[in-house]
Amino acid sequence: MATIGKIARRTFLIGAAAIAGGVAVGYWYVSRPYANPLEDELADGEVTFNPYVKIASDNTVTVIAPRAEMGQGIATTLAAFVAEELGVSLDEIKVEHGPASFAYYNGTMMEEAGPFPWFDESLLATMARGAFGTVGKVLGLQATGGSTSTRDGFERMRQAGAAARHVLLEAAAARFGVPAAQLETSGRTIVHKASGKSASFGELAADAAKVAPPKSLKLKERSEWTILGKPQRRVDMLAKVTGAPIFSLDVTLPDMLFGTVRMSPVFWQKPRSADLSKAEAVKGVVKIVPIDSTYGYGFGVIAENTWAAFQAAELIEADWGEAPYPADNKAVDKALETALAAEGSALRDDGDVDVAFADAPQERVIEAEYAVPFLAHACMEPMNATALVKDGKLEIWAPNQMPTLVEYLSGAAIGIDSANVTAHTTWLGGGFGRREADMTIYAAIMAKAVEGRPVKVIWTREEDIRHDTYRPAAK
Repeated sequence: MATIGKIARRTFLIGAAAIAGGVAVGYWYVSRPYANPLEDELADGEVTFNPYVKIASDNTVTVIAPRAEMGQGIATTLAAFVAEELGVSLDEIKVEHGPASFAYYNGTMMEEAGPFPWFDESLLATMARGAFGTVGKVLGLQATGGSTSTRDGFERMRQAGAAARHVLLEAAAARFGVPAAQLETSGRTIVHKASGKSASFGELAADAAKVAPPKSLKLKERSEWTILGKPQRRVDMLAKVTGAPIFSLDVTLPDMLFGTVRMSPVFWQKPRSADLSKAEAVKGVVKIVPIDSTYGYGFGVIAENTWAAFQAAELIEADWGEAPYPADNKAVDKALETALAAEGSALRDDGDVDVAFADAPQERVIEAEYAVPFLAHACMEPMNATALVKDGKLEIWAPNQMPTLVEYLSGAAIGIDSANVTAHTTWLGGGFGRREADMTIYAAIMAKAVEGRPVKVIWTREEDIRHDTYRPAAK
């Protein structure tokens, strides 16, 4: 938590920063905004003074949509918020997830972490949401979940697009010697119809970086929308239908090793004993390392190829002990039946059912029993992550929903400060709340064991299902 606090104090004053060749602009008005993470990774011809929009000298407009795209279309939605106010179409922009950063914290997700349902508009509920939202900003949790990404980004990302458009118009007005009110945007170009003058966003970028955004911006009225509220082509669809290497499983790095995990099937329990000799004898196996983490215990198999890792993992002989909880569906069902039969087992018992139904005609009384088992998320893309430990730094490529948490926990697992950890979030082959940090922690531990060489860790489907974060069973 000390590391989180340290980074949280790296606040900045939004202002102009000129670097020849381009500008990245975007704005969300908050009293103490986090530092702009784009400043650390600008390409040649780009400038930035805010986290959401980059405009390069070659007229490339890049929108940062900092939520995990797992098939729900959020990259398109967030990009549309910016594009609407910027005055460009989705076909005229590139969309990237962007770096892990507290600047992209999900305040709405934290607001709803309180004890009040979203439809409760009482004073107490409103105050609680405000308090939890503030905590969300302090923690800087960049997260995708709870169906909150659209609501959380609706205001701030439209502000980003509007601010970008404002500074570009001001830069064009100064260049043309005319009032900004006389200018219009046409795609990625600003036009002064009366004189016929025009300039592209890229040509104006460096000058726009010198323009201070106003303290307030008026966003478009709903009646003025040209993109929002209308069908749009998804920005990720072409890459997906053409098989582009956009998923974590596609990551390929020089001198890469491969691995898998064999975790204890008994949750929270270390193996009592283990024989690794047969597994270590498999051709291609490089090393087998113990995994000891808050998520689970077991072994990581590192090999020259995935097949060898899978084969070796199956040959690990271990005594995992007995589960201190119901170990199968039959036992779980029995435990639920016992709980239902217990006196006072109901979490809520409002009113008197027997009295309320005393005069009800029997043919109108409907009784039903509902039951659901423990359920895995069963993402199409199995759990996986690639990690590289080199020169005291950790780099991770993974399909994850909480990149700031991934950096903190994965680094902590091997003694590396989160300031020296970089998480790259790829497209997700399904997520649904499953893709947290266990797969990246395990990959980091394995990469530490072969420092200097990247390790791509892929779980078998059996491990994936067996060690999911299950939806609870209920009856």
